[in-house]
Amino acid sequence: MQFKLIMAFVKPSITDAVVDKMKEAGATGATIIHARGTGMHEAKSFFGLSIEEQTDIIVFLVEEHVVEKLMKVIQAAGKFDKPGTGIAFVLPLEHVAGLETQMKKFKDQARDKYF
Repeated sequence: MQFKLIMAFVKPSITDAVVDKMKEAGATGATIIHARGTGMHEAKSFFGLSIEEQTDIIVFLVEEHVVEKLMKVIQAAGKFDKPGTGIAFVLPLEHVAGLETQMKKFKDQARDKYF
């Protein structure tokens, strides 16, 4: 089986909605990393102190055949059609360890897709 890593950078206020929609669409789970960053727009300031924008990084490890469907789900749930709401991308994976307990679910998903 081939796996891909989907990374989505979203506002914390929509993290739960994105994760919920992804699970409904077949993702088996997610890792959420709280982060902060700067974008194209200047950081806001308060009494001269820079306030950096908070963001969540949501990481999904998924089987290759569901990537396109899940990217559409992320784009809709994350409201990426609006400026400054987030970004998502896919990274290839060479080797994966630790998925033995989830292999049955992955095989069931693959069977459902092709049969």
